[in-house]
Amino acid sequence: MKTSKAAYKPVGMAMGILGGLLAGAVFKQAWKRLAHEDEAPDATDEFRSWREVLGAAVVQGAIFAGVRAAVDRGGATAIRRLTGTWPG
Repeated sequence: MKTSKAAYKPVGMAMGILGGLLAGAVFKQAWKRLAHEDEAPDATDEFRSWREVLGAAVVQGAIFAGVRAAVDRGGATAIRRLTGTWPG
């Protein structure tokens, strides 16, 4: 295993946890602005429509994917700066 890849493993794990927390906070704020509600609909809430539930899931998925990509890319860039090689 390359040194840069080994160095990235613990960094990637820590950044993944932080990224998940950040994405959750971003989604909560985005949902409040988009739907003017404090909580996103739960998939098992019988009083919510398919449109509401799936719309919330799509927004949440897009936010989580974007934050994860940004966090992964930032971590890889930091490892390259520290080790001189890309962790691939």
